[in-house]
Amino acid sequence: MNVLVTGGTGFTGSALVKRLIEKGNKVRVLDNQKGIAHDELVQKGADISIGSVTDDVLLEQLVDGCEVVFHLAAAFRKVNLPQRVYWDTNVSAMRSLLTFAKQSGVKKVVYCSTQGVHGNVDNPPGDENTPIEPEDYYQHTKYEGEKVAQEFIKDGMDITILRPTAIYGPGDPGRFLMLFRQVQKGFFPFFGQGKALYHPVYIDNFVDAFELSADKPGAKNQTYLIADKNYYTIKEIVEKIARIMEIDLKILHMPFWPLYWMSTVVELAFKPLPWDPPLFRRRADWFRQNRAFKIDKARNELNYQAAISLDEGLKRTYEWYRDNGYLG
Repeated sequence: MNVLVTGGTGFTGSALVKRLIEKGNKVRVLDNQKGIAHDELVQKGADISIGSVTDDVLLEQLVDGCEVVFHLAAAFRKVNLPQRVYWDTNVSAMRSLLTFAKQSGVKKVVYCSTQGVHGNVDNPPGDENTPIEPEDYYQHTKYEGEKVAQEFIKDGMDITILRPTAIYGPGDPGRFLMLFRQVQKGFFPFFGQGKALYHPVYIDNFVDAFELSADKPGAKNQTYLIADKNYYTIKEIVEKIARIMEIDLKILHMPFWPLYWMSTVVELAFKPLPWDPPLFRRRADWFRQNRAFKIDKARNELNYQAAISLDEGLKRTYEWYRDNGYLG
């Protein structure tokens, strides 16, 4: 099968590309940078184009002849990124991609959205019907991308929308690496009581959901929250990391609001500068927002299993960080 993966050299995309190649597919990849997996993907047989998903000429060429498109490319959570860049990448490019896909007869499109479209879950656990309340422009544009998908669904296309929770695993360059590094220091500051709910999804589990969404006829034109089986308090996750790293962790509780006020000041101070601030409100919100969901719909309609547990996933992630020099 001929497949296109946009955002295919990133953390999530490269894991999907590897799985697709292992299953015998011919995989085209579009990404705006090589990423750490570029050479490995080329060796495995991926046909990689470095360019922007906003380049209509390139996008049309890559879509042509494909049976399935997995759309993961996105402008992602850069605090000082202009809103225009978010809109062009996450909304306008979505419309172009689906237009070209429809013209060339693509049979299936799977779109990677985000749990963030729901914002804070007031009455956890949430589900696919939890109110849409994006809290930043990234989340807003991801939902606008979903709305574009719904337009093309009404026009007869087969599209499945996935809303992953917090993706982590070997190669993850984001929040979980920061958690491991902080735990390694032997102490962890919690701003608040650490009772906010957090719902991870291990990378292999999420890749399973991509495959199932493309293969299951019942996934046609459906939206699914994709997560691990269980959610946890942020304190429980940090304590699990400490046990896996065999670190006697000291936890220090401090009030939340001084952190939030400081993050607001720092974020505003960096607004005219070309760099992302070291502290900002969305990062502070990790200590207080609830992100916990039921995954019954994915289980029932996709037969999604979320086979890798948090303990096993954290163990594999730690070993990868350690073996690849990410932890001193």
